[in-house]
Amino acid sequence: MFDDKTFKGRRLNLDYAQRRSYWEPLYEVTQIKGDGETHPALSPNDEFADYYRWDKGNFGLAGKQRDMLPREYARQALMRGLQYEEKLGANPFKFGMIGSTDSHTSLATSREENSFGKATPVEPGVGQERYDELITGVVAALDGSETRIRHYESLASGLAAVWARENTRESIWNAMNRREVYATTGTRITVRIFAGWHFEESDLHRPDFAAHGYDNGVPMGGDLTSTTDGKAPTLLVRALRDPDGANIDRVQVIKGWLDSDGDVHEKVYDIACAGGREIVKGRCAGPVGNTVNLESASYRNDIGGPLVGAWWRDPNFNADERAFYYVRVIEIPTPTWLAYDKAFYGEAIELPDDALLTHQERAYTSPIWYTP
Repeated sequence: MFDDKTFKGRRLNLDYAQRRSYWEPLYEVTQIKGDGETHPALSPNDEFADYYRWDKGNFGLAGKQRDMLPREYARQALMRGLQYEEKLGANPFKFGMIGSTDSHTSLATSREENSFGKATPVEPGVGQERYDELITGVVAALDGSETRIRHYESLASGLAAVWARENTRESIWNAMNRREVYATTGTRITVRIFAGWHFEESDLHRPDFAAHGYDNGVPMGGDLTSTTDGKAPTLLVRALRDPDGANIDRVQVIKGWLDSDGDVHEKVYDIACAGGREIVKGRCAGPVGNTVNLESASYRNDIGGPLVGAWWRDPNFNADERAFYYVRVIEIPTPTWLAYDKAFYGEAIELPDDALLTHQERAYTSPIWYTP
């Protein structure tokens, strides 16, 4: 997806970077076939990195090689985009993030408790085939690699969320073009962020939150340029749970930056922790808990919080370093579609030992970029 050369084998240049940024403003970061935000081998200090990753192989006849991973995931592409912008003068990997259902049945549901699958062979009621159907690896890899991924490893995901002024094609298109969008894994979390130089913590509670954010900063998908007063960027974040879904565990900022030596770095900051947990050294003090009852495929919303907001100032800002910031919102643990199936069908179905029965759904916003 994010290679260092074109399909014709040429190195990326300024013209390519400008055209790719123009024609590809969005990236589908989550859907049935796994999550493309980051990988635990690439982000070893991120405990939420290991979420439905499909890294055995692609739809061709070759298995996955480890050196492919840095060119396949959004966070690493965003960081390498900073290097390209420094070198070429344009960023080929400057994209917003959306999710999609990838449904092939005209059934648009993305909810775990109502998962009809994405194709007719895996709809409810077809028996064991719903879990054993091959998604990849239908034809064996020529190199002998194990590339088979079955339907039980899939998500009910995902959704594209758009901040548009009105529900028209033109307004939605314009919002997508300016990258004022975010992705969810199927849940209908509402997330809004603004970044600027002079936001105060009290701004988080303003009744004109959006108007103030637009007037004094930039929304997701936007750009910040240097300030003259030496201040660090401040972010305002509001996250509201799905009205029919689970409470929120935490809100995080993911930062990537390019240092003076040309190396890229990443860091995850917990900026709001529901349930009264403190933030210790940039992370929530302990997990939120787990209320999932697998026998009934149910959970309780007596942990976490329905509305979580945060004001955050970058504690490690360097005005000379290119950077980006995006927000990740994590829900409390909930049952997966497999757990709902197991509670409904009981002993009539058999799930593999590695079947995932609980997970923490999430949302990813488009980044905001800082350019010196």
